[in-house]
Amino acid sequence: MASWKRDFASGLIVLGPILVTLYVIYWLYGLVAGLTPGLILQPEALEPFIPGTGEQAQQTREQLAQFLRVVVALTVFTILTFSIGYLMRTTVGGLVERVVDNVANRVPVMRVVYNASKMAAETAFGEQDSLQKPVKIETWNGLRMTAFKTGKVTDDGREVLFLPTSPNITTGFVVEVESDRITELDEDVEDALTRVLSAGFGDASRNRGMDAGVSIDVVDETNAGSLEDAGTERADDD
Repeated sequence: MASWKRDFASGLIVLGPILVTLYVIYWLYGLVAGLTPGLILQPEALEPFIPGTGEQAQQTREQLAQFLRVVVALTVFTILTFSIGYLMRTTVGGLVERVVDNVANRVPVMRVVYNASKMAAETAFGEQDSLQKPVKIETWNGLRMTAFKTGKVTDDGREVLFLPTSPNITTGFVVEVESDRITELDEDVEDALTRVLSAGFGDASRNRGMDAGVSIDVVDETNAGSLEDAGTERADDD
């Protein structure tokens, strides 16, 4: 009974992340395909490559045209993202960013959405240096929580920390804490984020890479039973 439970759990550990990843890719593909305009490529343009007037040929052309539109849209988005990223390193890019920030902050509703989405993007896709150092703070007696230094200090000398929620690290609290109440951790930002994202189930001390994984002890019940019988017989002989 314990053997099949262990095998089933081991299979879920391997297949679970794969299925979730495939579902996310499928969902993103459907989202991009639904937003991609038909002006990029019409199914009729593929008729020389996929001839035929039947329903199957027409359906094949539509699916191929949809796939090519998704590829074109992702290619354009990637090039545009790299171009804007390169522009942000220049003086003109910094000026454009300040203008956009000023315009967005002047609109009441747009200001909240823009700043929240910008902070979420910087947290999720920004460099780890934006979160200076993972620390522990004691919020109540005996209760510690994981936070991150932002590199900012208040006028009265308190350090500004970002206290993320779990498992959604794009939300959280900005707290101001005295330096003597902060305990710095001997780990990098990625390990601390892994612990928060996994709701505490992630093992931050586990080595990442090919050695990472869950150790599984496999016991051959047939051989185990034979060894046990042999041991019993040897004991009876003695």
